[in-house]
Amino acid sequence: MSLLDQLNPQQREAVENTEGPLLILAGAGSGKTRVITYRIAYLVEYRGVPPENVLAVTFTNKAADEMRSRVERLVRLPGLAQPWISTFHSFCVRVLRRDGERIGLPRDFSIYDEDDQLRVVKACLRQLGLTKRELQARAVLSRISHAKNHGRKPEDFYLSATDPMSERIAQVYDLYEKELRKAHAVDFDDLLLFAVRLLQENADVALRYNERYPYILVDEYQDTNRAQYELVRLLTQTQQNLCVVGDEDQSIYSWRGADIRNIVEFEKDYPQARIIRLEQNYRSTQSILDAASAVVANNRYRKGKTLWTARQGGPKVGSYEAFDGENESLFVADWLARRQEPDERAAILYRTNAQSRLYEESLRRYGLKYNVVGAISFYERAEVKDLLAYLKAALNLADSVSLLRILNSPPRGIGETTAQKIEEIALEANLSFWDALGQALEHKLLPARTLAAIQAFRELMEDLHGMAAEGSVSAILKKVLENTRYIESLEEEGTPEAEGRIENIQELLNAAADSYERSETLSQFLDHAALVSDADNYDENARITLMTLHSAKGLEFPVVFLVGMEEGLLPHSRSLMDPQALEEERRLCYVGMTRAQNVLILTRALARRHYASQMEEGSRASRFLREVPPALLEDLSERRGVRQEQQGERHYEYEPVEDEEAARVTSVENAQRFFGMPGARPEPRIRKPLTGAGLAPGNRVKHPKFGYGTVLRSEGKGEETKLTISFPGFGMKKLMAKYADLERV
Repeated sequence: MSLLDQLNPQQREAVENTEGPLLILAGAGSGKTRVITYRIAYLVEYRGVPPENVLAVTFTNKAADEMRSRVERLVRLPGLAQPWISTFHSFCVRVLRRDGERIGLPRDFSIYDEDDQLRVVKACLRQLGLTKRELQARAVLSRISHAKNHGRKPEDFYLSATDPMSERIAQVYDLYEKELRKAHAVDFDDLLLFAVRLLQENADVALRYNERYPYILVDEYQDTNRAQYELVRLLTQTQQNLCVVGDEDQSIYSWRGADIRNIVEFEKDYPQARIIRLEQNYRSTQSILDAASAVVANNRYRKGKTLWTARQGGPKVGSYEAFDGENESLFVADWLARRQEPDERAAILYRTNAQSRLYEESLRRYGLKYNVVGAISFYERAEVKDLLAYLKAALNLADSVSLLRILNSPPRGIGETTAQKIEEIALEANLSFWDALGQALEHKLLPARTLAAIQAFRELMEDLHGMAAEGSVSAILKKVLENTRYIESLEEEGTPEAEGRIENIQELLNAAADSYERSETLSQFLDHAALVSDADNYDENARITLMTLHSAKGLEFPVVFLVGMEEGLLPHSRSLMDPQALEEERRLCYVGMTRAQNVLILTRALARRHYASQMEEGSRASRFLREVPPALLEDLSERRGVRQEQQGERHYEYEPVEDEEAARVTSVENAQRFFGMPGARPEPRIRKPLTGAGLAPGNRVKHPKFGYGTVLRSEGKGEETKLTISFPGFGMKKLMAKYADLERV
């Protein structure tokens, strides 16, 4: 069977159209990675294009690795020739390592991650005499990154400032840039901006890359920002065999600079462009696709597509209305405990990381193992970052952030006061931190004991710097560990935490050994470590995965719970007054729904804790939930709180665990009663007959006009009791208990 025989008609058309600009609108689950990899294989196998003349860029290492392995399976590549498949940032690093000196960037530049950037911003705030009360470092860094992504330099930022705070941020931004340059360092935004600047200012370099890559493919084009857009434009000046693949309905990263106009207005930039829509979905059932499509159809700024699948049947989309956040999380855990198959993967998706706590607690109550994406990744762990800082400083002695991190880690008698004194010397003489250490030694500016420790530290770093050019990563790491006794100091602690940190160090040594087998230099090893993202830490073998909707993009799961579907959560409160932001929130909901293969359940809570207090009035269902046609939904809320025994007319009510020390077993037993699970051991208590004044928050009731609802608040006593009840489809109603004609269900 040939390559083309394995594709549907639209996919085949996308693969065969290799000349000129092409926009492939690839709906969720329509096989876009398949099209990209088959297109690369087709260029090499059928069109005779040398593989080294093909460039494919995407956004995550995981996606790049998958593309690379698929291409290798599809076509036999001659010798060492390979298409260049990488992330945008990896491509830019490679270009800058080779030609960055043309714009004054040294080859040994360091790449600062968010933690490093925050350290620089905090140092800048101290230098400018700004307190935490005036400016928060993380907020300042966010504003700086936003400015960079939109092509605004410090002077532009200052001129456009409309208030004193913005003016101060502009000052921090200016100093931040100077500190990075002094440290021979770049941040992630700089990687793109500097690569663009290099190609703009050096026509010969731009021409070399244009001639080297006459065929360029861009994945997830809807997520490109201004710099990435400009980079692609510069790489296609002499030819326009450009294929971009994306889905405007999955553009969800405007907060980090992504511009949906890049894909929606592609034909304006490339008038000769062809557009091919991939609309056959291979992931989800038709009911899931219909529900997701009904939601995203409410957006105006889109090109539009109609997804369909051969996978007919399957359950309706489930909906569950809990009376509070804890009940919502227990429902999810209970469903997974009862219904999830042993080899079936499931995901719990939420809008913000803070929402994970309740689900983690509920899953632990059931003894269910889970993986949280977005927790501290391997390369962000303190001991790993310490050792990487030694490697970064060994390569680049001007890297002040790395030197400050390891100056007294592990402790060597150089305290915080000394570090501040060295920083002052550096600031006053406009020196790097490394040179300031030399000044302190030369002029004996510190106590003798401290100077001896600094001398030993400098000697170690000079030795490591000498090894950086020729020595392997493993050899340098072993030198650090031997000299600092890092592992021995952890062993002396003798705690489980210290033991875990030692295991992480051993794993870093394993990574260094793998690097040696790949013949990587120290610089390449550090580049790889710096470019690993949260998405790359996803464990595809985990049975239950907890993650934000943003992190879930590009993934798929047999079972998906999309939780917290309430106004203010999804859509987020920040978007409610901004039509463009609201459309992006709707796209985010669409992304979450289309992660599901077989089962999709949408949940919300009627009341939720907010700043440690219960929201008494309840919360309003997300407009996105209301946009799903009722005919596509199955209400699962009958499992909430109370149920009626099949035999007899006894009524049961869930009673939460009061005894914290009862731990998981008691919690599971209560939860089993709560959701009517068979085999619950504790005997549930029998309710008294229903009276008008006997209703309490959380009770499930039936009204002759409004149907089923949940009591949110009870005020007054006896016959004067007033009830606030939420009725799906009718909203909240305030009723007098004695006239309401309510029935307990």
